[in-house]
Amino acid sequence: MDQDENDIVLVERVQNGDKQAFNLLVQKYQFRIKHLVSRFVKDSYEQEDIVQESFIRAYRAISRFRGDSAFYTWLYRIAVNTSKNYLVAMGRRPPAQDVIADEMVHTRGAERLVESNSPEQIAQNDQLVEAIKQSISALPEELKQAIQLREFDGLSYEDIAVAMNCPIGTVRSRIFRAREAIEQAIADLVE
Repeated sequence: MDQDENDIVLVERVQNGDKQAFNLLVQKYQFRIKHLVSRFVKDSYEQEDIVQESFIRAYRAISRFRGDSAFYTWLYRIAVNTSKNYLVAMGRRPPAQDVIADEMVHTRGAERLVESNSPEQIAQNDQLVEAIKQSISALPEELKQAIQLREFDGLSYEDIAVAMNCPIGTVRSRIFRAREAIEQAIADLVE
């Protein structure tokens, strides 16, 4: 039984009144959801509140989950919407730079980030990290969201299409354009 099938079994148990099954889903995804929320809110206490609110909303809405997408994709959308609603309620906007350096390992050319021995290499790695951050921050929102879902959250193109409410061809195009923009931005640093 694969991960999605396990989730479906747990969701069905929750829909039939098994609260412990929902606790298993929370345990399974709380770290990923907190990581996602941290892209919007840096304060750990606020993150905890948003994560908790996201799971509460998911629990209240789980009777409407039909399995058209993976459970995580559905939960992802709830957490993103909860984060954005929180920021609006607090009179704030999503941060312009919402990817941390630890995630850069998933970007082409970033393997050089771990090859830091000399002060020169460390400085070059810092420049590369900063260039990647800036290039991602400069992307239009739909490209930024698509590349983050694919590279940092590991979602399939199909799940990204559901999460972003667009055709799969659009997802492929957005990811291609985002990768192209990032590669151009860091080209001088990785040669």
